[in-house]
Amino acid sequence: MQCFIYKSLRKAELYIYLDKRNDFSAVPEVLLQNFGRLAFVMEMELTPDRKLAREDTVKVIASIQAKGFFVQMPPLVISLPLAETNRQLH
Repeated sequence: MQCFIYKSLRKAELYIYLDKRNDFSAVPEVLLQNFGRLAFVMEMELTPDRKLAREDTVKVIASIQAKGFFVQMPPLVISLPLAETNRQLH
């Protein structure tokens, strides 16, 4: 499956994968508003055996086939209080 990847210029590491280049018609308007301006990143051939850095390729393909898009959220960052972090380091 061919897909087209765009990044949000408003939120770091927020991406949307589309099944058609520059066709955002399947994406809910409220979601597009949260992305803000988008920049095209790349075109990619997705196959079930292709590895993606942060996503399960099969889930990405399934979402694109079902909805016409997939949203890749920024990684979850858990911050611990400084005292807890120091305890874990020792």
